[in-house]
Amino acid sequence: MSIDPALLEIFACPQCHAPLREDAEELVCTSADCGLAYPVRDGIPVLLIDEARRPS
Repeated sequence: MSIDPALLEIFACPQCHAPLREDAEELVCTSADCGLAYPVRDGIPVLLIDEARRPS
C-alpha cells in the first residue's frame, strides 16, 4: 500500500484530528492518547471511527 504523500499530509484522525501515518495496510493515528488504526481497503482509506481498530 502506498498513499500519495500529498494526501497523507491532508488526512487527519477523525477522532482527535492528529496526523496519520502509514503502517502496513492501515493508517494509524500519531497521537499517543488516541492511536486508532484505520483500514485501507482496495487502496481507499476508510476513515470511520466505527471501522477503526483500537490500540492493543
